[in-house]
Amino acid sequence: MSDLRITEAFLYMDYLCFRALCCKGPPPARPEYDLVCIGLTGSGKTSLLSKLCSESPENVVSTTGFSIKAVPFQNAVLNVKELGGADNIRKYWSRYYQGSQGVIFVLDSASSEDDLETARNELHSALQHPQLCTLPFLILANHQDKPAARSVQEIKKYFELEPLARGKRWILQPCSLDDVDTLKDSFSQLINLLEEKDHEAMRM
Repeated sequence: MSDLRITEAFLYMDYLCFRALCCKGPPPARPEYDLVCIGLTGSGKTSLLSKLCSESPENVVSTTGFSIKAVPFQNAVLNVKELGGADNIRKYWSRYYQGSQGVIFVLDSASSEDDLETARNELHSALQHPQLCTLPFLILANHQDKPAARSVQEIKKYFELEPLARGKRWILQPCSLDDVDTLKDSFSQLINLLEEKDHEAMRM
């Protein structure tokens, strides 16, 4: 083979490499899902979401009204609307449900009996609300690192989740701020449920 042909061959290979590296276009956009996050004040909603966004814990301020965070994952972006959990705000929760594609409910697994009963009532109300009852639910039993934390089995029984959520897509997961891997896995499971719902809707 002549020197000219060899040079042409190398130039063509360089061109192909350039095309592969530089001209393949932007990666496909990740799907986005709009979620609502609810739970009593002190359950840890804001801290957990800030942890997932790699925000400094010194900047975490408890949500009094509502806030929105874009929580990025490898295969999706979750636009989470977090609602404050104070007594005078919970009665307005339902005004913010419209447009949600999934629900995150955070509870303090080490809370007092009274607060746990209130959380139970709020979760039952959310699971039965017309705008949420068909949506995937992620229930996070937070503060598992505290000595008084109740186990997932205890919470499942106390909240009567098996009969209440029968036929729904729901996940109950333990979590704490110290275990970010478990927290991320919980959200990955929720993303799987959201994707399943999307695929079912496309087949209809």
